Amino acid sequence: MYGAMRDDLKAGLAEIREAGLYKGERVIQGPQRASVSVGDGDVLNFCANNYLGLADHPKLIKAAQEALDRWGFGMASVRFICGTQQPHKELEAKLSEFLGTEDTILYSSCFDANAGLFETLLTDQDVIISDELNHASIIDGVRLCKAKRMRYRNRDVADLEARLKEASGARYRMIATDGVFSMDGYLAPLDEICALAERYDALVMVDDSHAVGFTGPTGRGTPELFGVQDKVDVLTGTLGKALGGASGGYTSGRAEIVEMLRQRSRPYLFSNSLAPSITAAALATLELLDSSSELLGKLRANTELFRRRMTEAGFDLLPGEHPIIPVMIGDAAKAGKMADLLLDQGIYVIGFSYPVVPHGKARIRTQMSAAHSTDDVDRAVDAFVAARSMMDE
Repeated sequence: MYGAMRDDLKAGLAEIREAGLYKGERVIQGPQRASVSVGDGDVLNFCANNYLGLADHPKLIKAAQEALDRWGFGMASVRFICGTQQPHKELEAKLSEFLGTEDTILYSSCFDANAGLFETLLTDQDVIISDELNHASIIDGVRLCKAKRMRYRNRDVADLEARLKEASGARYRMIATDGVFSMDGYLAPLDEICALAERYDALVMVDDSHAVGFTGPTGRGTPELFGVQDKVDVLTGTLGKALGGASGGYTSGRAEIVEMLRQRSRPYLFSNSLAPSITAAALATLELLDSSSELLGKLRANTELFRRRMTEAGFDLLPGEHPIIPVMIGDAAKAGKMADLLLDQGIYVIGFSYPVVPHGKARIRTQMSAAHSTDDVDRAVDAFVAARSMMDE
């Protein structure tokens, strides 16, 4: 039986390769950091979500090691059976304090948090109004729910308002949006979204995975940046990016929502508890952010420098202030070739193309980190200039 399917899969894979869309995996020989070992040498890493440079931070490693000694390797259980330890409760309380929310529930990933959210809270009497460029985890979570689905154009509050009017007969209306759209680095206009939600009696859900830890005056994310921390009902996020870079996710927000998720959310009820070492390292991350703003300042300085120098060099960048900085190429094959040329010069980046981004919108999505030095950023810009020259030859 598999023979026919195997032939179809081989043909499909060949088409992906011929179109320049094949996604290979480079093996890193060592820890995730600003400079990583790939192949035969070290390269500067400008494509990880290691925004604050904490993936190999000594304080986090020490906290994880101590947790291994005290709490063991893994829980071998889900939370409600025998998988809850003191560090899990401490991290949930600390995240709630950090985010300014009433309560928090931990998940194995933010993907799981989004997958287990909508079907737990909403029924076929309700409507979810989702930004068209939301992350795949939100899209899949919405698909699992029986609520009616509506989409609005990316960050278009006029279109959102039209959808809210259209959904006026629903029991509940929930607006779902990314805080930061990861392929573009664009911010959702949460102040305007929350104002509409108040006007039309809707709930607001935000996935802030690409913001918490470094966006906003003190790194509390897009709700803090837009001054709407008390108006967002549900906030999901990850521990796998700025907050240490390992794994794990959470849903934070209204106390009753979190309590119901503990009772009914399937990814929470049927997935193993977060490993103690990851929980302890995430706690250490939040303590580090509470004690100093140095990493936030460094990240913002690196972002400004790269954007300014690349613009002066004539590259087409999507506008913004976020450390996700897409360098627009257009053609998928050219984006892949440029990424290869940059790797040859010691700069590790990845070309993004369809289906991750729309056809004709291929790009190299660079990501700044607080771990980069000014020399690292300058070297990356110089490498882009050199690679462009090679492409033109």
